[in-house]
Amino acid sequence: MNLLGIREKDIYGESSYKELCKMIEKKADELNVYADMYQSNHEGDLVDKIQEAYKGVDGIIINPAAYTHTSIAILDALKTVKKPTVEVHITDLKEREEFRQISYVGMYAEKTIMGKGFDGYIEALEYLVEKLSAIEAEKEKQRAEEREKERAAAAEAAAAADSAPADNQ
Repeated sequence: MNLLGIREKDIYGESSYKELCKMIEKKADELNVYADMYQSNHEGDLVDKIQEAYKGVDGIIINPAAYTHTSIAILDALKTVKKPTVEVHITDLKEREEFRQISYVGMYAEKTIMGKGFDGYIEALEYLVEKLSAIEAEKEKQRAEEREKERAAAAEAAAAADSAPADNQ
């Protein structure tokens, strides 16, 4: 990822990782969300970053690059933190070499976006924002229903107290 724009331009294009980050930041600003971007060529560093997501992160968009096909550790980290995850690949792995046909991350990710270039990251961000907004709306609906039940119970208790015979002792 750090060599985007340099490595295999015929496959990955000429835009750099820095340009990708700027594009994601711009879209995140438009969606009024924060996107923390991280890139490493080291599997353990990626696992550590995923584990940090356990607290304070709502979702994960990941392009595990070559680790897609080899990293059970990244898969296990994602399964551990239990965050909605979208896997993104600039190219369509189905059209690539045989060894690229397995995706360990794809075994956990709820959505995989391939072959859409940098636009795949924007699609992933929009997907997660929509999903997380829907989850939050459902939670708010449940909270409102609970508040309404509590109000109804309190009103019923007050009505019962008002209709109870007065103690004349």
